[in-house]
Amino acid sequence: MSEISERNAMMDALLQLRCHFTWDLMREDIDLPDLENRILEEINFLDTKSNVGIHNTLAYIKHVRGQNEEALKILTETEALIQQFHNDQAEIKSFVTWGNYAWIYYHMNRLPEAQTYLDRVEASCKKLSSPFRYKVELAEIDCEEGWALLKFTRTYYERAKACFQKALESEPENPEFNTGFAITMFRLDSPVKQQSSISLEPLRRAVTLNPEDAYIKVLLALKLQSLDEEEEGEKYLEEALNSNSSQPYVLRYAAKFYCNKLCLDKALELYQTALESTPSSAILHYQIGLCYKTKMNQIKKATNYHPRGKDRGNLEKAIQSAIFYFEKTKKLNPTLEDSYIELGNMYTEARDFHEAEKNYQKVLNKKQLRDSIRQKIHYHYGCFLQFHRKSEADALTHYLEGIKINTNNNMLKINLCTALEKLSKKRLHQNESDVESLSLLGFIHKMKGKSGEAIKSYEKALELGSSLLLSGTPLFSPDATQSLASF
Repeated sequence: MSEISERNAMMDALLQLRCHFTWDLMREDIDLPDLENRILEEINFLDTKSNVGIHNTLAYIKHVRGQNEEALKILTETEALIQQFHNDQAEIKSFVTWGNYAWIYYHMNRLPEAQTYLDRVEASCKKLSSPFRYKVELAEIDCEEGWALLKFTRTYYERAKACFQKALESEPENPEFNTGFAITMFRLDSPVKQQSSISLEPLRRAVTLNPEDAYIKVLLALKLQSLDEEEEGEKYLEEALNSNSSQPYVLRYAAKFYCNKLCLDKALELYQTALESTPSSAILHYQIGLCYKTKMNQIKKATNYHPRGKDRGNLEKAIQSAIFYFEKTKKLNPTLEDSYIELGNMYTEARDFHEAEKNYQKVLNKKQLRDSIRQKIHYHYGCFLQFHRKSEADALTHYLEGIKINTNNNMLKINLCTALEKLSKKRLHQNESDVESLSLLGFIHKMKGKSGEAIKSYEKALELGSSLLLSGTPLFSPDATQSLASF
């Protein structure tokens, strides 16, 4: 067999393996240094039973970054962990590791070593009576795939959910499977205050099955808080804080809990303690920035939006602190679009409109954006254009673009509709014959379910439009026409 034929035959076998190389993990634009840092933080600080899986994920990231020798060293450490902690399930726990070995050796053009690991997988598949030569259906592999998907972007969370659900079908009482499922549901759940939750019961079940896991307890505390059950949430929060388990993670989420309570000094104290252990965490810097943003809003509200003297100084300090931490976030993870939007907002507060514009444009010019981010940037940039660039026509276009995006963020959709309604009414107050604003007002009434008021606005717009058409006057700005036409 020629070398080309041998490589092609081997590739056919490799594609059958269940491991990081066949899980389609690099579909999104991912900041690899930040991902590697998050994995290392988990290895060092999170007390988890998924150590084997996270080491496998780290080996895969090392390969993607072109560090194959480092990847092989990590896989050797993974094998040692399997022997130390999972000796009774060594063969089952090794499937993913062997698959990763085979792929890395293949990419290094070390085909005999790659074949050795393919042979190991094949022998174990035969032993377990798998109908496939190089693949076996095991709940443990479903679980490991779920953990791997969770380390990447939120685009992968639905797939992670499916993996943990599949694993639970085989072992519904398995503590690790339940923990993975609960964490996935927590991330898929709405973060804002709500009446119901998709993650509450999975979190309760995971806590029951993992009574020593402080990390899952603090997630349950946050979820209870969002459901206005803060007193019960504080009970779990205190239990988590009194544990020595997973402390940087516990501190991070506990700080978020206190930030939600507007106990901001307590929250910042906990954040800073967590930062001492994980100084390179982009998400932690982002959360601290949000805490200072909350502090800014708290000062503005307490002073009726006219802070003076010491309050003015504290306000400026909060704004500059938020900018510092969001800038640090951007440096640590340049792919986190939220940090650019928040920087745009904070630079606007600091009246540095040049920097604000620069950060907004950075997101707007990205080719691939999640719908939630696209909707968010259209709203915030629209506000910036309306109130600080005095460009109402452009703001109107962005509000319309944001409204037509379907996401689960009902509050942002309400904010967009409110902004569009206020702007339309303002323009009508200035010019009662503004057909564009009348049409937009009709559109807003229709979205609110006020069909009678919508018909009145549309009829008036049609009546005025007819007379304007006869005079040859354009009815709509080109950008608004294009936005409205897409609904």
